This record gives sequence, structure tokens and C-alpha cells, in this order.
Amino acid sequence: MNEEVARKLELIRQALSETEVEGVRLRGTDWFAWATAGASNVVLLTAETGVAEVLVTSQDAWILTDEIEARRLQDEELPSNFKLHINPWADAAARESFVRDATAGGKVISDVCNNTKRDRSTSQEQPLPPSLQAYKRVFMPTELERYRQVGQKASVAMTEVLQAAQPTWTEYQLAGAGAEALWARGLHPALTLVAGERRFSLYRHATPTGEQIGRQAMLVFCARGYGLYANLTRFVCFGSLSNDEAELHRHVREIEAKALSASQPGMTLDAVYYALAQAYERHGFANAIREHHQGGTTGYLAREIVANPHTTEALTENNAIAWNPSLPGAKVEDTFVILKDGRLENLTFDPNFPSVEVKGRLRAVPLEI
Repeated sequence: MNEEVARKLELIRQALSETEVEGVRLRGTDWFAWATAGASNVVLLTAETGVAEVLVTSQDAWILTDEIEARRLQDEELPSNFKLHINPWADAAARESFVRDATAGGKVISDVCNNTKRDRSTSQEQPLPPSLQAYKRVFMPTELERYRQVGQKASVAMTEVLQAAQPTWTEYQLAGAGAEALWARGLHPALTLVAGERRFSLYRHATPTGEQIGRQAMLVFCARGYGLYANLTRFVCFGSLSNDEAELHRHVREIEAKALSASQPGMTLDAVYYALAQAYERHGFANAIREHHQGGTTGYLAREIVANPHTTEALTENNAIAWNPSLPGAKVEDTFVILKDGRLENLTFDPNFPSVEVKGRLRAVPLEI
């Protein structure tokens, strides 16, 4: 862990030199986890920024937090590469004063400048350079090992919950069981979407309700561990799928196969998007690509970059991807990493969940109970 953090501090200091500034501040939950090799600054799960931040100068690396959080973070979260600066919880200005002193009043770059929802920056703060953002999306071996753990835990939790589900459960109950299974494995249930048989053909983002799930249900996880997101979607059917229902799922799997085959080092995200668009059209669903986003790269955010016709960023080895093509009543999604030889490793595959082979890859099919 300390070696990983040391390498990331080198990358951050390269950004310091590149942008000719005096400091880097990382406040977001994603950037904090990246810089600290999987530590968490999260208390409120829905917050984009956490209870601590990273400050790096050419000489020092600090964790800035308040007296409420400092001891727990030091005891349970933080690697030894950082110094700790503690400000009184009721005096946020004291932290800003420390930053000014540590950077000699110079310019600072910060992740908060990339997102106006969380932009609390001063006029001295500027966005992170694209080079540092790209480093965050290319996983080191130690990061990949953590990511594998998160993916396996999330997929086993999904299987456990859908095997136990009952048609009389409400969507709330299924979502709650999913969240419980994730928490039991130390994962944050950042997203648990549920749609029962009436709703899953109506809404792509079906937040759960008090309605009974009935004969079929879709469950979606964005599960976070070590700051990394495992994204996956599964279906359960109480009884057997009809021929039309099975055919719909087959279409989606074959459409996804085009995106997965296109996800090679050097391929741009817009090119994968167009491959998906062509696949939808060939299967007779030309408008479907406009009815929901199709996914993209993932990692320290559920989606780092969502692919669209204008995303010219190129995929590289050790990027993670999660495509989620869908049709009314069918969807497929897993989290993959692009390996050095261009092969894709499915981080969220569970051999105990039913699957079929599609273009040489095992892909989940609805669990029939």
C-alpha cells in the first residue's frame, strides 16, 4: 500500500510541476480513495466530498480533517505516507489558513473544480490537468487486486439475494436485502435499483417502491469498496421465461457483445458507442440507444466517462469498463477490466449464477426459480 501511495504522490507532484502551481487538493470521495490506496473519507454515503481531504505540495503530503474524524481516520484508514493536520470542527477557516501557509499563498489545483456541484474552491484553485485524471483511470496491480475483491463480493451478494427472493416481496424489500448483503461484506450500497414485473419494462432507472415484485424482477448494484465501484445487473424470474422474454434478453446480450469486443486498447469511447448504435439497429431497435446511456469507463466513480458520440478518450490496458445496453424488460451489465493482451476480465462474474456463452464470454441470464 505504501509503495502504491508513494507512486501516486509522484504522479501528483508531476501535475504540480506540469501546471506550475504550489499544491494539489483532493476533496472528492473518488480522488481521496485513489490517492490513499483505498482509504475512505466517506461518512454520508450520498456526499461527493468527504470528511477529510488530501493536500500535496512539492515537499509534503497531508490529510486535512477535523477533530471529530482525526483519530478514527488515523487508526483505521490512513496509510503512513501522510502527515495529519487537524482543524477545529467549528473553524473551517483554520483549514484554509493552513493551506495558504503550506502553499505559500500560491495557486492550487483541485478536483472540485471539475464539478460545479461540489465546487467550493477559492479563486486561487484551478482544475486538475487531464494527465492526472487519466492516471486515475489506469489501475495499478494492487488496485486491480482490490477491485477483484470488490467485484467478487458484490456478485456473490447479488446471487445470494436473488436466490432468496420471493414474488411477494416488495421492491423495497428486495433493495433492502441487497443493501444488507453488501454491507455484510463491507461494501457501500451506493445504488440498488429494483423493478418488479410491472415496472421493469417502463423505466430504465427504476428506483424501488412499495409495490410487490411479482413474477419477475431486476436488481442493479453499484457497490463501492476501497473507493472502487462494482456495477452489475441481474434478473430473477419465478417460473420460466416466455419465448419472447428470453429472446429480448438474447438481443441485449448480443448487442453488449459488440461493445465488449470493441473495448480494446486504443479504441475511443465514441467508436464503442457507434458500435452499440449499429448493433441496436441490426437487432431492430434503432431508437433504444437514445433511451438510456450505455455505460463507459468505471473505477472510482460508478462511471468515470459515459460514452456518447463525442467522447474521444481512448481506452487503455488496465482501464475498467461497464457497459449496460438495455431494452424495455431486459438489460445486461458487468464490470470488466481490459488486460494487457486485450482480453477482458469480468470482475463481477459469479459461477453460481446461471450464464450462457456469448462470443466466447460467459454472460449472466435471468435466474429462473
